[in-house]
Amino acid sequence: MKRSILTALLFISSLTIYSQNIEGSWHGVLKAHNLELRIVFNIEKRDTSYFATMDSPDQGAIGIPVQTVSFQNTVLKIAIPKASIEYSGLHIGERIIGTFHQSGQSIPMNLSKKASDGPKRPQNPVKPYSYYSEDVKFRNAKGSITLAGTLSLPSKDGVYPVVILISGSGPQNRDEELMGHKPFLVLADHLTKNGIGVFRFDDRGVGESGGIFSLATTLDFASDVEAAVDYLKNRREIDIKKIGLVGHSEGGIIAPLVANDRKDVAFIVLLAGTGIKGSEIVLAQQELMAKAMGVNDDDIERYKKLNRDLFQTLDKEEKNPELKFILSNMINTASGGVASLEDVKLQIEQLTSPWMMFFLKYDPRIALREVKCPLLAINGDKDLQVPSKVNLKAISDSFNKVEDTGNSKVTKTNNDVTTIELEGLNHLFQEAVTGMPSEYATIEQTFSPKALVVITDWILKRVR
Repeated sequence: MKRSILTALLFISSLTIYSQNIEGSWHGVLKAHNLELRIVFNIEKRDTSYFATMDSPDQGAIGIPVQTVSFQNTVLKIAIPKASIEYSGLHIGERIIGTFHQSGQSIPMNLSKKASDGPKRPQNPVKPYSYYSEDVKFRNAKGSITLAGTLSLPSKDGVYPVVILISGSGPQNRDEELMGHKPFLVLADHLTKNGIGVFRFDDRGVGESGGIFSLATTLDFASDVEAAVDYLKNRREIDIKKIGLVGHSEGGIIAPLVANDRKDVAFIVLLAGTGIKGSEIVLAQQELMAKAMGVNDDDIERYKKLNRDLFQTLDKEEKNPELKFILSNMINTASGGVASLEDVKLQIEQLTSPWMMFFLKYDPRIALREVKCPLLAINGDKDLQVPSKVNLKAISDSFNKVEDTGNSKVTKTNNDVTTIELEGLNHLFQEAVTGMPSEYATIEQTFSPKALVVITDWILKRVR
């Protein structure tokens, strides 16, 4: 009898210990503002301590370090102060019932070991492809890094025109993947099926590419593109007189920089490229998004004034060792002292990053004026990140030269410049309702077919 009781107690004890095993990948879906994002916490135990990383696969963010993680008395607590993220939940059976906290917002989010299905992305091509595709690595000697990408060609045999796809801001893989969408994969598939080779690669420090993303500026990314051009010129399948650049968002800033540095770029395509200074872009973004969210005009003007003041201070005090302290005081004063220390710190780190410091001061018109090769610029009229009208006009006007003959005659410095505003498309060239970034994940379409046709037809006319 005693042995039976002891066996039963040991069995119950083992069940308790088993039920307390928190290790593994825990999956949840964060639902906020009509947006659904998959979140994954990967937890492991080493000796007596827990360690974790967080994934946000729909945003293309994998392996985000978790600063603190604890599991006591069935309660899991996770904190990522740099992103103002906290999660707390109660482990019950095979689920964790909890809440996701970020920047003052609390959203219920339960976790389980079962991965949730990703969003539907019907345009993503499925292997085997009807064309040749090869994963490659190439060297950027200037940056002392090795980059990785994919070259797709209509066929392994033959010689083809080729475009290099240049991604937008933020760490991006070769597919420019975000929220389950793979715009560059869809674009590459369409172009390759229409006789145009495509080379796309992981940003430095992302995927299989070496380097440190956080230390790079737009100029560093431009040097990576130049290395890609050099690599392609040594491939026998490439028509070296027909190498073009297709840049999305920040990639639209990079393409003219590269085209001006060398004469072997045959044409460039700017997808939601900018034509005005970086600081002006940020102010326009914030105003458009705030209006779309229903923020009143007085608050919008107050935010714009704060940002203008911050940008001016960044410009004037760039070398000041007290810069971060000055900026912190400005933000705290504007918020009435209610902004959390972590939120202020995060804003300051973003503002003073090498990339942001360059972007805010850079005026793309400087490079655009010097572009001599054919150029196509297309923007969607629902783009809230790079407003179409002001940027397309600025791009077009960059090629106007006023003759000093007394009659202010305007001549074009480049006679093959095309600017097109596409109705109903957002920053990703999806057919959209509001244009808000929160809508990107909810739209099944990755890349509007009409945009794909415009890009393809324009390129084909210049490489035939």
